[in-house]
Amino acid sequence: MQRFGLFAVLIVIGVGWGLTQPLTKLAVSTGHGQFGLIFWQQVVMVVALGGLMLATGRSLPRDAGSLRAYVVIALIGTILPNSASYKAAAHLPAGVMSILLSLIPMLAFPVALAFGLEKFRVARLWGLALGLSAVLLLVVPEASLPDRAMVPWVAVALVAGIAYAFEGNFVARWGTGQADAIQTIFGAALVGAVMALPLMLLSGQWIDPRDGIGVPEGALVLSSLVHAAVYTSYVWLVGRAGPVFAVQCSYIVTISGVFWAMGLLGESYSPYIWAALGLMLGGLALVQPRPAEALEAAAAIADTGEKV
Repeated sequence: MQRFGLFAVLIVIGVGWGLTQPLTKLAVSTGHGQFGLIFWQQVVMVVALGGLMLATGRSLPRDAGSLRAYVVIALIGTILPNSASYKAAAHLPAGVMSILLSLIPMLAFPVALAFGLEKFRVARLWGLALGLSAVLLLVVPEASLPDRAMVPWVAVALVAGIAYAFEGNFVARWGTGQADAIQTIFGAALVGAVMALPLMLLSGQWIDPRDGIGVPEGALVLSSLVHAAVYTSYVWLVGRAGPVFAVQCSYIVTISGVFWAMGLLGESYSPYIWAALGLMLGGLALVQPRPAEALEAAAAIADTGEKV
């Protein structure tokens, strides 16, 4: 695929992931519990990706590495972060959720250091500092968030970012066994549904589809389909163009998430939130490779057909 095609995929992934934040806000708007939402999200993904696997003749790898990846991604890439995100989304503006999720590449830096995947870089440390400054700008000024009661939920939302940071480094360190992108996300969704089912039933958060599909339920289905598509596309892009290039989608996710929320939900933000967005984008620029370097790395991998 030519460079233009790689950029097109990158943009689609970023815009799609950004859309999931306002859709999540709609899904929790009528009080559905997080475990019920997670269970049905996983079911939708299993059906969608299962159909794709059947159509392409794929089976589900069951080697030790693949099984480990399914369980870890289901636990720290789905159950834990989605529980926090759904709870926080009921209290925070969707645009703020998008800004907070852009902390993931910054939080991934200290985790990567602990895993021995990164060498210490002062620039990335400054990027993390800018990201944390953005969070402080969201919670400290009284005029930042629409309601001071939202402040504790910022901490809950950060749990999702921390979990995703561990998940990404786990995959980078130990891989996904013999499973490709589609098989990995399908397997993780299957395990995630099994994990979420007892949590949903024991907590009394069952969502009965026979009650009808309204806006919240439709938003959940659409968000699940988008998530399945962009997540598998992201894993594919990492293999096709390399992680250096694929991680550039963080900028697009953050910006598009804010503007999706403005367009779909009519959200408006204080100057403090816009300043926090600026700090967060500055932090991303420091923790991620420069676009020119990313493009060169992608071109080298695409030209040679190398897989990362």
